[in-house]
Order: sequence, then structure tokens, then C-alpha cells
Amino acid sequence: MSENLNHSEFLTRREFMAMMATAGISVGVATALSEVDVLRDLIEQEVKIDLQGAIEEEEMYGGHGPSGKHRWGMVINLSKCIGCQYCVYACQAVNNVTDDMRWNVYKPDVTETGIEFHMTRPCLHCQDAPCTTVCPVQATYVREDGIVIMDYDICIGCRYCQVACPYGARSFNWKQRLEDSGYQEEWGSAEVDIRPRGVPEKCTFCVHRIDRGLPQGLVPGIDPQATPACVNICPVDARIFGDLNDPNSPVSQAIANNPTFRLREDLGTEPNVYYIPPEGMAI
Repeated sequence: MSENLNHSEFLTRREFMAMMATAGISVGVATALSEVDVLRDLIEQEVKIDLQGAIEEEEMYGGHGPSGKHRWGMVINLSKCIGCQYCVYACQAVNNVTDDMRWNVYKPDVTETGIEFHMTRPCLHCQDAPCTTVCPVQATYVREDGIVIMDYDICIGCRYCQVACPYGARSFNWKQRLEDSGYQEEWGSAEVDIRPRGVPEKCTFCVHRIDRGLPQGLVPGIDPQATPACVNICPVDARIFGDLNDPNSPVSQAIANNPTFRLREDLGTEPNVYYIPPEGMAI
């Protein structure tokens, strides 16, 4: 299926169920119409439940947009990155991601002066994230700490978020699977559940580590147990993580002491991922 479909080309679950119900009209109009009424009532009740769950999540995390004590962010130093892809493999292992999806994308590139560099891109965890505004059931939202998160139980699989993301950070889970991704033996144990079939997936900044580590007094970006796997695994320290609200954090210091840029800043998405440019790149 094309990755560039317009929103109008997707059927919502309500539309799909109604279409399936009305498909039997030629067999029995009265029966079909009765079934449509029943289905409509069931779907409306389901949507109300989904929305209530989303509202509760929003109240728990402070709504859409970072407004809390912490704002987690990352710096990727393109002048240091050697293209080993350890960050990719560790992400695949820890988050149990299969090869037909990538939460952390690697792509070699060259500067205007012809110098090769290694580009990697996780989800950028935008402060003004387009993916959150298009979700019809609020299954994806920005936590108060700036992490863009998903509630897979609420998600209806419409893929609006995937289409809206200007960075291509989401992959759709087409298959139901029970097996691990296969990266675990060499790159780390799986730490999160396999996502259900029919939902988009993306980088979470290893949020499970952050949420587990903070109550224990661990500092994300300092203590490995509370830091994203891609940051820990990098052999040349090309990735830095931490609290953008703390001027003394490693990530804030890296931004203060180096030229940085963010991808497609002209879009106004305000990503929480910054890049230190490679040698020979003008910013």
C-alpha cells in the first residue's frame, strides 16, 4: 500500500463497519438496516469509551505539549558518527522491532562540499507535533515532558499520524507476531511488549527506562538504566540525551557549546532532537 495516501483515502473504523453492514442490503433491506442501527450504536459507544480513555491520559500527562519539570531531548553529533549502526541494532533489540520497520533510521549522505557523513533519525518528539493534531481518537499525544507517545489500546489504525509526520518517523505494523525481532542475542534484551497488529509504531526515547528510572533517583542521560538504548550503545558518544530544561545537563551543554540545527525547522514543529553538523556543512 502506498505510504503517500491522502487522508480522504482512508476509511475510519466507523465507515468500514457501516460499509460492511450495508453490503447485505440487496439480500434483505430491512435486516441490513436494522443491523446498521445496532452497529452504529455499538461503534458510537466504543468511540465514547476510547475518547474518555484519551481524556484521562491527557489529564494524567498534562495535555498536549511539554509543560512539566523535564523536557527530554537528544543531540546527534554528525561529525562524530561513524555509521556503525549500533544505535539502530540496539533500538531494534530493546524495543523488539522487526526488520520491516525501523524506529531509528540510518542513511548515509554527503555535504555540499562532497564530504560523506552518516545521518540517523529517531522520532524527533516535536513540541508542536502534527501527528497529534490529526489523530481522531487522541491515541497519540505529547506528554508534559515533551515525549510524543502512543496509546496502542486506543489507536484505531487509521494511519493519519503516519501521513502527517513530515519526517517519516512512523512505521505501520501490518502483521501479528509472537516472536522476538531476532536482535536480542547480540544487541540486548527486549524490554517492551510487542505491539498489536494494525497500529503505527515509532521511537519512544525508551520511555519505559525514563519512567522506571526517575522514581529510583536515576538521571536520564547520565545513568544508563534510564537512558535510551541508542545513546548507551554508541561507541563514539555521538548521541547525547538529557533534560533540555536543565542548562547543566549534557544535552543542554552540547547545544550551548556547539552549532546545531533541527530538521525542517521551517515547519514550526519544534523538534526535541538537535544535530551537530558534520564538517563541511553550512547551517
